[in-house]
Order: sequence, then structure tokens, then C-alpha cells
Amino acid sequence: MRLAPLLVVLLAGAVVPFAGHPSHAQQQTEAAALTVAVVRPVARQWAETVPASGWLKPWHEAVIASEIGGLRITEVLVDVGSVVSKGQPLVRLAQESALAELRQQEAAVETATADLAKAQANAARARKVQGSGALSDEQVNDYLIGEQTATASLASAEAVLDGQRIKVDQTIITAVDDGLITSRSAQLGAVVSSGTELFRLVRQQRVEWQAEVSARYLRGMKEGLVAAIDGPDGTRIEGKVRLVGPTVSTSTGRAIVYVTLPTGRTPPSGLYATGRIELQTTPALTVPETSLLFRDGLNYVFTVNEESRVRRVRVETGRRNAGDVEILSGIDEAARVVRSGGAFLSDNALVRVEGEAQ
Repeated sequence: MRLAPLLVVLLAGAVVPFAGHPSHAQQQTEAAALTVAVVRPVARQWAETVPASGWLKPWHEAVIASEIGGLRITEVLVDVGSVVSKGQPLVRLAQESALAELRQQEAAVETATADLAKAQANAARARKVQGSGALSDEQVNDYLIGEQTATASLASAEAVLDGQRIKVDQTIITAVDDGLITSRSAQLGAVVSSGTELFRLVRQQRVEWQAEVSARYLRGMKEGLVAAIDGPDGTRIEGKVRLVGPTVSTSTGRAIVYVTLPTGRTPPSGLYATGRIELQTTPALTVPETSLLFRDGLNYVFTVNEESRVRRVRVETGRRNAGDVEILSGIDEAARVVRSGGAFLSDNALVRVEGEAQ
């Protein structure tokens, strides 16, 4: 009679400790914390980049000035922002006085031509009678010297005439090269002096990036390297290194690298731009930036094991480019990394793998 209650007590004691642990079937039916997509780290060839910043400035700026003085501006043909071609008229000056001087000098040339013809005739006659006694030797020499003097006088008058023609041409001030007008000081009716600046011109509309870089990168800098700036609208604009400055600033420890930018897409000069210069290509192991989890000043990624559980792994990061980030340490190419959503995961959480991309 007493055996039945004792058997019940023993059975109850055997059941209680077993009920305190989840069964294998319960582990298998545990709900996944999140459905995730996984990626493999990708080995790439990435260029080592140097951060740089500096001003956008004209490649060459031409000053257009008046070559003659004392003349009045009668017509201004262009304004700031005008795109001009080489030889295009920009300003016209009053031509009346220059044309009058030109006509006067043309008359002087005609007079000198007539004087030369007379001197040549006298010299020809003197040569015919030379030695006959009809003319003394002194008179013959005078006629011959007169011919030489008349010849020189004509050459001098013709040279002055050429100068007057140039002066008339200079009353029309033209563009010295193709480019963009960025400054105008020419005013209608103003009387200009020789050397007066009238316009400034960005030659060939070429704007370059004068990028300042740390002196420690100068050894790797050379002509032809690819550089890129971030445009004002967020677009990437690529250029090529044209020249590496020969000096380093003693106050900043930085040197200037001159980068040629493509015409047409270049922002206007005067802007301050930041960007990068690519030095050399080196291997890099990369994952999407969305895989990174930043906590307590450190970078982590979540990896997925064969049992679909995640593990938080600390990683060291390097270069970033086009949405990818370089992983310096922490994982290898065999790791399966959660592409995104790491902020919603905890270490050892069970996940459902949506897919895997190489």
C-alpha cells in the first residue's frame, strides 16, 4: 500500500530536472530574429588615394589691354561671361586721328618716291659723264650720295607708314586666344592710355584644381596621375595631374599639385574643392559599407555560421570607394557577412538567410 505514493514521488523528481532545459526539437523550432542577405568579402585592386583640397583657378588668365593711347572707346562688343574666339573684335576705338596720320604718311611716301626717282636720274647721268671732265669729281659724288640718301629716306617713310597702318589696326582690340571673359573694365566713351587693362580672359575656358597635399606624399606624386574632385552638385569630376609644385610651404608643410580638369563639366573658378589623388593600385578586401556596425568607437560586422547563427566580429577598416569599404583585419574571404541590418541583431542570434552573393 505504501509503494504507490513512493513511486509517484520518485517519478515526479525525475521529471522536474528534465523540464528545466529546452529539448533539441525546441532549439530547432526557435524563431529567427531576422531574415538577412549575406555576401562574401571581395578581393579587389584599389588605388591608394591621397586626400587633397584647394581652389579652382584659371589655367592661364590673359590680360587684354590697349596698345595705343589717347583714343576714345566708341564701341564695346562683349561683356563678362562672353565666350570669344581668337582674333574676335572686343572693343573699337576712334579711328579719325589714326586715319588722318595714315593719309599724311602715305603722302610722305609718295614724296620720298619722287625724290628717289629724281636722285636716281641725276646719279645715272653723273655715271655716264664720269671721267669725261663734264662734271667735277665732287659733283659726281654729290649726285651718287644724293641717290643713296633718297633711297634711305623712302625706306624710312615706308617704315613709318607701316607703323601708322599698325596703329589703325590697333584701334580694333581683339581677343588674344579662345576663352571666357571674366572681367571687363572697358567703358564706352572712355579715353584709354597705352597699357590700360580692358578685359581678363580665361584661356580656352580651362579651369584647373590647385590641390594642396601633405609633403609626405610628394615622393609618389607625378604627372599623369588620376585625380577627382567632388563637384558642387555632388558629382565626381576626374582630371589628370599636370604639374607637381617644386616647393613646400614652410607654414603648412603642404605642396600644390596642379590638376587639369575637363572643359564643359568644370565648376567655375573661385570655388574651394575637396577630392583625392590616386597614387598606386594595391589589393584590398572589401565589403559593402552597409555591413558595418559602429559601436563605442569601433567597427564591427556580423558573420553567419553554418547553423545560421550570427557572430559579431570587430574589424579594422581602410579605404572607402563607391559604397564599399576595405577590411584590413578581422575576417577573410571565406566569411559570410550580413549585408545590412546589423543594428537589429545581437550576438549568437538565429537568422534566416535570404540569399548569398559572391
